[in-house]
Amino acid sequence: MSSDALVEDQTEHPGEPVAVTAAGAIPWRVGRDGLEVLLIHRPRYDDWSWPKGKIDDGETVPECAVREVREEIGLEGTLGIPLPPIHYRVASGLKVVYYWAVKVNGARLVPDGKEVDSVMWCSPDKAAALLSNPSDTEPLQYLRVAHGRGELDTWPLLVVRHAKAKPRSSWTKAEGERPLAATGVRQAQAVGRLLLAWRPPRVVTSPWLRCVATVAPYAKATGAKVRMSEALTEHRHERSPKKTAGTIEGLFDKQRSVAVCTHRPALPTVLAQLAKHMPSRLADLLPSEDPYLSPGEVLVCHVAWAKKSKVVAVERFKPFDD
Repeated sequence: MSSDALVEDQTEHPGEPVAVTAAGAIPWRVGRDGLEVLLIHRPRYDDWSWPKGKIDDGETVPECAVREVREEIGLEGTLGIPLPPIHYRVASGLKVVYYWAVKVNGARLVPDGKEVDSVMWCSPDKAAALLSNPSDTEPLQYLRVAHGRGELDTWPLLVVRHAKAKPRSSWTKAEGERPLAATGVRQAQAVGRLLLAWRPPRVVTSPWLRCVATVAPYAKATGAKVRMSEALTEHRHERSPKKTAGTIEGLFDKQRSVAVCTHRPALPTVLAQLAKHMPSRLADLLPSEDPYLSPGEVLVCHVAWAKKSKVVAVERFKPFDD
């Protein structure tokens, strides 16, 4: 499992090994009186906190966050912008908890009754006063500032590099028909599980087999609409990188959650087009050297609704690799 959230990590324990990894979310909504966040009460500890829990074997931190939110409060949420992780010590050592913002659109919340016995919607100020762990105020403050800037309500644009394919040297047929290797097939399944954290209803992919096979498990599991784009193939990109860039630009025009699957040679063009929509502090964090993304790796760009085409947060995740 590997994950890199491109948001400032304000750990006060540099170099110290992490003993416990957990993930969760701050559910939020905008009511008549403004921004509200959801606190949970845990009877075991008699405390007020955010939905969160420890990572399971074979799970990435985004998958963990979505699962914990579902298990603890019955919300089938998708992840919004990443929030600063928090660090504190427990009996076994240093614990890190990764957080995301999760928008709640009127869904009925059902606490599980065991881990969580009640929930409370309240203002950020009230939440800050009630939180039992002072560290939990750090992601809350980040969320509140993002809301004030119009950068909390977002939609995701995800870029996927296809999973590991059979070597070119051992393939004698058409390049577009080169399939995934056995490792790549397993990676594709893992990519499918990872994408559920954002659940894009649309997938735009190179029609070459290794790309289609990478997104197939996700599309089959969710019924996402899949569109083929020749501009995302290696050959078309080599002849006309402007068309590849134009395909990416067109995704911003539609302003709808989407995943894009393409090839390593096309990634510099894809990343350069994405960089045009983000501030330099984020653009500078985009991968800049070959291979840009590893096979099956996912880049998540969060685009603010209020600012049409502005990317306000970026993350990178590798699916679980056996």
